[in-house]
Amino acid sequence: ASSMAAYADEPGKFSLGAGVFRTSGTYGGFHAPHILYVSVTGEYQTGDWTFKLIVPYLKITGPGNVLNGLGLVGNTNTTARSSRAGLGDVIAKATRKVYDGGASGFMVSLTGKVKFGTADPARGLGTGKNDYAFQTNVARMFGHLTTFGSLGYRIYGSPATYTLNNAFYGLLGGSYKVTPETHAGLMVFARQAVLVNGYQRREAMLFVNQKVDPRWKLQGYLIKGFAKASPDYGAGVSLMRAL
Repeated sequence: ASSMAAYADEPGKFSLGAGVFRTSGTYGGFHAPHILYVSVTGEYQTGDWTFKLIVPYLKITGPGNVLNGLGLVGNTNTTARSSRAGLGDVIAKATRKVYDGGASGFMVSLTGKVKFGTADPARGLGTGKNDYAFQTNVARMFGHLTTFGSLGYRIYGSPATYTLNNAFYGLLGGSYKVTPETHAGLMVFARQAVLVNGYQRREAMLFVNQKVDPRWKLQGYLIKGFAKASPDYGAGVSLMRAL
């Protein structure tokens, strides 16, 4: 849930953090499942490269046909509620800055991401398949305001029981430096439908980044969904420490 508006560490720094995120929504069904996402994140920055690994714990309470990030899948008539928990899908990301405009404040970077299918599909925690995504990121600073955006394409691995289509996605946002230690902003996210007869995903995020001291960073955020593939609402908090 972090964005390009997050604070940048000095090159060659390793950071370790943890976060918790909770969402709820009907996803076009009759019951509102609750999804709890707890993650541990490791990040390493060196030169123009940033590498990130996210290892999550996932708990879903609700119909067994709801998956994190996808909404309703498979048999959309399922109404039986259950509670299942375990390892979520591990995510690895690599980002390279390819252009830095210096005084102009304009930057461009490229990101590659792999979502490993480590969440158990038999327990209703994931698809069990790997996904791959590629995106271009741009940012421009205007004094205390930073605008940013991304455009990407995700290749979905489909399980045996249903098909997931590849999809374009993108985000636009802005972050304002309230104080040297505090940034606040808004971003919107959209994604094409990935299921046959499925729904697009559209949501907005309000966030605040607080630099507690030179090593600690705190982020809080609220999410509101505007499409059936998005949660109705969500909230989260994360804490990162430079080592």
